[in-house]
Amino acid sequence: MNQAAIIELDPSSKGAEKVIEEIVRLERRIFPKHESLARSFHEELRRKNGGLIYAKVENGTQEREEVKVKGEAEIIGYVMYSFVTSLCASITKLAVKDGYRRQGHGETLLKAAIERCRKRSIHRISLHVDPARAAAVSLYQKFGFQVDTTIKGYYSSERDAYRMYLDFDQ
Repeated sequence: MNQAAIIELDPSSKGAEKVIEEIVRLERRIFPKHESLARSFHEELRRKNGGLIYAKVENGTQEREEVKVKGEAEIIGYVMYSFVTSLCASITKLAVKDGYRRQGHGETLLKAAIERCRKRSIHRISLHVDPARAAAVSLYQKFGFQVDTTIKGYYSSERDAYRMYLDFDQ
């Protein structure tokens, strides 16, 4: 496994647009259309109350319009979060590219987002996850997230969501 670099996106930095485009392509591949933020990704990033952290592997293989280019950096996952109030944050998205799952990248990304929230003195982080995504539920529970409730029909009429939360000891 290549060691991934964990980077917080600065949307105004040079090269940010290329990173955002690659993450939007990942978003489209990973999530069903009705769950994808691909169309609103730019608006989400313009908000001042959140952030995006991504994982990048150097000297990987990057897909560009179905052509693989060797020797370039490859974005393999990301986590998007927002500060809902001064005391509450939300994990909006956590995704890892297929070939890189179950290698600790999701843990690393989630840990980085939790640390960003701790630095802001957040008391609670919440998120929504499909109960059928056992690996995701397990990952969140590993970090201390607890199921608050089940929201019927959250993703679609047949797909519910767990609302999970992590409280910090103050």
